[in-house]
Amino acid sequence: MNTRQATENLANFFETLSPQSVAKLHTIYDAQARFKDPFNEVQGLPEIERIFQHMYVALDQPHFVVTGQVVDGGQAFLTWEFRFRFKRFDTTTLQAVRGASHVVFNAQGLVTMHRDYWDAAEELYEKLPVLGGVMRWLKKRANT
Repeated sequence: MNTRQATENLANFFETLSPQSVAKLHTIYDAQARFKDPFNEVQGLPEIERIFQHMYVALDQPHFVVTGQVVDGGQAFLTWEFRFRFKRFDTTTLQAVRGASHVVFNAQGLVTMHRDYWDAAEELYEKLPVLGGVMRWLKKRANT
């Protein structure tokens, strides 16, 4: 499978991800794939599945919108918005985290490495009650 098609498959998978489709990660990821984001660093399908299953436990209506793709050789870079509502806090406000993923594919078109890049302070912590006020204050102080 070529990298462009593998990237399209990955983007489509994440844009249609649901609690039920998490069990189909094996169609997109290699059994020994590595995954890293600001909160996790794991290897192997069971661990990657655990992360995405937990997302549906911790958040309300989480979903991805892929906004861009760059393909180069056996790797790709995707930009995205992750939209959700907090379950524990204000559940009426739709939140959005903007980030990017660097992925590497094997010859079969399966992801062997997935690393997410996003600013946890700006994109998440600033949106939380109490902690958000502290983070915004720290950011303002750092900029003066």
